[in-house]
Amino acid sequence: MALNLYLLRHGETTFSQSGNFCGETNADLTDAGMEMASSFAEVYQKLPWEAVYVSPMKRTIATAKPFCDAIGMEMQARAGLREGSYGEWETKSKSFVQENYSENYLNWLAEPAWNAPLGGETAVEIANRSMPVITEIIDKHPEGNVLVVAHKATIRIILCSLLGIDLGCYRHRINILVASVSRVKFDVNGPLLEILGDRYHIPEHLRSRPGT
Repeated sequence: MALNLYLLRHGETTFSQSGNFCGETNADLTDAGMEMASSFAEVYQKLPWEAVYVSPMKRTIATAKPFCDAIGMEMQARAGLREGSYGEWETKSKSFVQENYSENYLNWLAEPAWNAPLGGETAVEIANRSMPVITEIIDKHPEGNVLVVAHKATIRIILCSLLGIDLGCYRHRINILVASVSRVKFDVNGPLLEILGDRYHIPEHLRSRPGT
């Protein structure tokens, strides 16, 4: 039996609706986000689970809670799973950043692996703190199902790191919508991406919400 690593992005927040940079801003889930979390729990509690690892931010903890309550398992918080920091861009719109941090923004767009938002993190830095958590999971759980609840950029960067995709291309190669689930299988041949960004567990009226 192999390890099946499930990567769940948190439910909807006002930032995922507006598109403003959220990052380390400790946003709450919206009512729709809470419904997304409950829908995930209802569907996925039917599988046997070994462990649940979460980013220690309010939106990820709130997303994981209905699931952990349903399966009777404590979540394990790991700081390495938090969202990337956008520094001075936090809470601001993309148009504001483009106008007021134009050179910094263009450099970040061109090569986010090595260029960070002013005062924020590069993709390489996010990979350097998130991938040790994935290594910990692989070492502790050689088989079975493990859930990781994290964030859009963090999950994209984890997947790029596992699949050998250039970190500078994480925004152009992988999309992770709100409350979507991806699954990577680990066996003797290494990581295999089996599911990317699935949202079938979410009710139809939530899948079509703008900005997700």
